[in-house]
Amino acid sequence: MERTYSEAVAALNTLQTNSAVIDSIRKLGKSLNTQAITEMIEWCRRVGYEPADFDRLRPIHVAGTKGKGSTSAFVSSILVQYLPSPAQPNPLFRKIGLYTSPHLRFVRERIQINNEPLSESQFAKYFFETWDRLEETARARGEPTDKTAKPSYFRFLTLMAFHTYMREEVDTAIIECGIGGEYDSTNIIVHPSVTGITSLDIDHVQLLGNTIEEIAWHKAGIMKEGVLAYTVPQAAAAQAVLEKRAVEKSAQLTTVPETPVLANIKLGLEAPFQRSNASLAIALAAAHLRIAPSIAPTNLPQEFIRGLEQVRWPGRCETRREKGITWYIDSGHTLESIRLAASWFASHISRPSQSPTQSQSSPPNQIRNRKPKHKRVLLFNQQTRDAPALARALHSTLSSALDDGKPFTHAVFCTNLTSRTSGYHPDLVSINIDKKIVEALEVQRGLADAWSELDGDEGGAEVVVKGSIEEAVWWVRNVAKENGGEGSDEEGDGVRCLVTGSVHLVGGFLEVLEGAKGDVDG
Repeated sequence: MERTYSEAVAALNTLQTNSAVIDSIRKLGKSLNTQAITEMIEWCRRVGYEPADFDRLRPIHVAGTKGKGSTSAFVSSILVQYLPSPAQPNPLFRKIGLYTSPHLRFVRERIQINNEPLSESQFAKYFFETWDRLEETARARGEPTDKTAKPSYFRFLTLMAFHTYMREEVDTAIIECGIGGEYDSTNIIVHPSVTGITSLDIDHVQLLGNTIEEIAWHKAGIMKEGVLAYTVPQAAAAQAVLEKRAVEKSAQLTTVPETPVLANIKLGLEAPFQRSNASLAIALAAAHLRIAPSIAPTNLPQEFIRGLEQVRWPGRCETRREKGITWYIDSGHTLESIRLAASWFASHISRPSQSPTQSQSSPPNQIRNRKPKHKRVLLFNQQTRDAPALARALHSTLSSALDDGKPFTHAVFCTNLTSRTSGYHPDLVSINIDKKIVEALEVQRGLADAWSELDGDEGGAEVVVKGSIEEAVWWVRNVAKENGGEGSDEEGDGVRCLVTGSVHLVGGFLEVLEGAKGDVDG
């Protein structure tokens, strides 16, 4: 009997690391990482591969703190323009693989071919082929075939992705690192076609270190001898580490400035900071194709232009509309990415309107704290990082960008639980967070208190805490109803809601929105 996608997801979720183990790893620090590659190579062999076998995939390996998913998506979008189509009479490829993490709504989003997630039947097929090979190897060695015969969640999906791409005979696989680089499970790649390192920031400090130099050291681990490596302009301390590591690894590192041609291209990912990711993607795709496109718009290949324009990456700088509400959705979850998301949101909404007379007669602090005509709502969560620090960065950036010391009229802080009644969607189940902390809403209550303190005592946002994403969405919709359900055009009185702070939050949010698909436009 054929096993199903639901069965695959249920089995996969048993490989998640629980919160107690996560806490132990955080306390012990990054020393546990050092055996990761050796262990991953052994898992590969148990499935029937040597790492060098994956050279067939001509992998493009991408690491970084911010923008590595977007950059990978840009590269994939460019390369699929070279597939057979009416616009491409001279195709170079048949199949392009894209492996990214985490997923938003469905785990099969992580393993894509030609910019489409695996179908449920494909996912189930390759999942159980990988699962069964691991059990067969364990059985042949006289070992148990239980959970100990399989690697952890991310390692398993990485194994499965390589297995899928080998079985599907993809021509090129774009592989995004999970965490770090040097000891990341994806770094079993022996001979990548080219490597790229996106913008670096402080993140995953328990595993990677708490300085930009330590983080840069880890990310630079994907560079390989004799392989071209590209990065974007970095902080001086990070750049110095990348350059030193490139010399140590005999890799040729090039720093890619923002490409002027992008001023004439409407990127599929619209935020200004995406131009840096797109510039890096152009360099990676050109190196992979062994071409050197000019930065002049007349000379950049049409395939590149189409790829940059047609790229789609849900949950990143995404706008959706329904009656009375415009949702601004971004999965930023580091200090810098939260600041960028805040700037993107600010660029889409007008400042509080005021007449010249008001401007001249009102004290500056009154103008700065005047309520906007439309309702501005924040829907936020971050369950594992320093959530209050992210909230402070968001408040500070928006206060400055909007010239408004109280940037939101309403704020709702919720958990990543999809629904109050049905719990997590199966693809969004997470056991690596302490259930007691989630149920007690500890993080959310702390965020609410921090936000109220930032706003001050008078005229601040109406702040609430909700136990699920679904309840938070309902609450925002009630705000819109109380507001008269007005339209959400740029000049109207509709609700403008920024949804940010976590990939897991955004994934669950999109799942809730899709439940009312008829009322929502992309």
